[in-house]
Amino acid sequence: MSCSTERCILASAMAKRVKYVYWQQGEVWLGYLEEFPDYWTQGETLEELQENLKDLYHELTSGEIPGVRRVAELQLS
Repeated sequence: MSCSTERCILASAMAKRVKYVYWQQGEVWLGYLEEFPDYWTQGETLEELQENLKDLYHELTSGEIPGVRRVAELQLS
């Protein structure tokens, strides 16, 4: 599937990179988004874990879940 230049630029601009922490425990991959360390997910493969982390990110940033706790960085002078 191709896209017009404008749509490709928009899609690229909308792409966001987030850091996550992951590890394998037995046969399962576990992980969480650095910004949201209280919310873990899992997958049978690393690729499935990554897809689940993407879904989790969208759920946590949608505003539909109340009281989501985040980690942020504060600049001190």
